[in-house]
Amino acid sequence: MHLLLIILATLVFIIVAIARFKIHPFITLIAASVMVGFLMGLDGGAILEHISEGFGGTLSSIGIIIGFGAVIGTFLEKSGGTTTIAKYILQLIGDKKSPLAMNLTGVLVSIPVFCDSAFIILSSLNKALSKKTGVSAVVFVVALSTGLYVSHVFIPPTPGPLAAAAALGADLGLVILLGIVVAVPTALAGYLWAVKFGSKLTAEADDSLAEVDAMAESHANIFAILSPIIVPIFLIALRSIAKYPSHPFGDGIVDGILSFVGHPLPALFIGMLLAVQLVDQKTAVTERLNWVSGSLKEAGVIILITGAGGAFGSILRAGDLGAIIETHFTGLQAGIFLPFLLAAVLKTAQGSSTVAIITAATIIAPMMNVLGLDGEISRALAVLAIGAGAMTVSHINDSYFWVVAQFSGMSTKTTLKSHTLATLMQGVVAILLLSLAQIVFR
Repeated sequence: MHLLLIILATLVFIIVAIARFKIHPFITLIAASVMVGFLMGLDGGAILEHISEGFGGTLSSIGIIIGFGAVIGTFLEKSGGTTTIAKYILQLIGDKKSPLAMNLTGVLVSIPVFCDSAFIILSSLNKALSKKTGVSAVVFVVALSTGLYVSHVFIPPTPGPLAAAAALGADLGLVILLGIVVAVPTALAGYLWAVKFGSKLTAEADDSLAEVDAMAESHANIFAILSPIIVPIFLIALRSIAKYPSHPFGDGIVDGILSFVGHPLPALFIGMLLAVQLVDQKTAVTERLNWVSGSLKEAGVIILITGAGGAFGSILRAGDLGAIIETHFTGLQAGIFLPFLLAAVLKTAQGSSTVAIITAATIIAPMMNVLGLDGEISRALAVLAIGAGAMTVSHINDSYFWVVAQFSGMSTKTTLKSHTLATLMQGVVAILLLSLAQIVFR
């Protein structure tokens, strides 16, 4: 119980440091690791060793992957591919269902592109469609924001679920496949919320809107534009299928090839090469290099936070947290609800979904056996449960909340009534779906 009280105090410290005193999550998590180490009675040398091992061990598996994913997202953004995807889906679904088109666009685009960046990119298209169709701008805003949000918390190579999969030892291909299955209905729940309640709310009018047809877009065909997103996911999923005990692809050369190219590192590298090909040949080499540098700088912050989460987890494992919990809480029937609730508390308190996911995953990792989540599918479901918690809810301490408010022309009150309540409803829908999945696969 002494150790559990230490963990609880540390959680309070993390939340207060980030939310109240605005200390960067990287510094907060490292400080929390040192604090927990000393409180558990570890000597200074052991604390430093565990922090180094946890930080390096975590980044050895996913650091490069996060960098590749960031580059893919940047090149899709800069080449106009993101806008082209939106227009293509809009053509398929039609103007009458254009909010649904923006919702599904969000699901697809936010796999490689951070949700706040993607919202900024697509906000002009959103406003133009509202003006063209006469549908309330709030409907489009919530449809897009909720569509973007689900991939941000459910589908790797987005950093949060990628880090959680590494922390919990979940199969990445399985997380991707189940993440897509959960993400789509959760996104549609956001769309239905937007249509039902968004039409009753209004945003400020914007008379300087660009027409839809005038927006910059890629000249490449839609299959080339989608390939940096779909090909890596397809390869990673094939590798996971190849690793099934039944060996559906045999155990020869095909299995060997899939095991290599389906590993996240070469799969994302292939995706990055495909993304680079989308750039107009007239674009200067120096400008392309600046795009790469900018994306890696953005990824660097996420990588440091992820590594700090790994260091925190390493310190917790040094204290035999799992054994203590197993001794005192054997038979705990919380299942995937505990990961969900922990991530939801962290998210609501300090704002960042990525920090909530990483912190919750490091705390939950030693408890997996006690919670009955030690199976292959259960580990993947636990990752997604943490993601569901990390979207519950987006409000005034979340940077994404302010991006949605500022680029949509909605007041804070309207954004709280629309976007915030929609993310609450999405989180509830997602955990109910995951609970059903846990019953089915039990």
